[in-house]
Amino acid sequence: MAERPYVSNKNETVRMFESDFMEFFSRVHPAIPLALYLPVVGYMLYVSIWQQKLSILAVAGLFALGILLWTLIEYLIHRYVFHYEPKTHLGKRLHYIIHGVHHDYPNDARRLVMPPSISIPLAFLFYGLFLLIFWRLAPGVFAGLVFGYVCYDMLHYATHHFAMKRGLLLWLKQYHLRHHYKDDHVGYGISSPLWDYVFRTTRR
Repeated sequence: MAERPYVSNKNETVRMFESDFMEFFSRVHPAIPLALYLPVVGYMLYVSIWQQKLSILAVAGLFALGILLWTLIEYLIHRYVFHYEPKTHLGKRLHYIIHGVHHDYPNDARRLVMPPSISIPLAFLFYGLFLLIFWRLAPGVFAGLVFGYVCYDMLHYATHHFAMKRGLLLWLKQYHLRHHYKDDHVGYGISSPLWDYVFRTTRR
């Protein structure tokens, strides 16, 4: 990918669908994940602590495991789904809708968080998997996963539109913008570069 200068412009956008209905649902206000999923996190913690009577320490461990699992899922989806290079016309069209448009218009403020039409079915899918894997411990782990997802969405939005001037946040911003403006085949971690280091995709 050719390097280009970074300019934050919340108004940069492109129409993706002829249908006004489809176009409407392709745009999401960045506060939507907070409104949808923070109550889910709270409820799952309530189930773990007050209904299942797990200790605070146990729930904290399950919550941390959920966050760790999210960082791995984020990495795998970004690397192997979002950056899969299809050969067919339909595949290329779907790839553009899912992620290509974000690389062409990285500062489109309404296309920086996942639409609920995608995130809600995925949430049910992962909760079902967690019930199979973790059984009664699933709510605590799922709370961490969902919290990790919300942090990812908020951090991704902030990376493109907030001035991060120092410390870890500035480093994460620079790390992600290198993925956009220098080399999109590395730096797949957004909320955490952990798995880039594990799988050696920090640089080529």
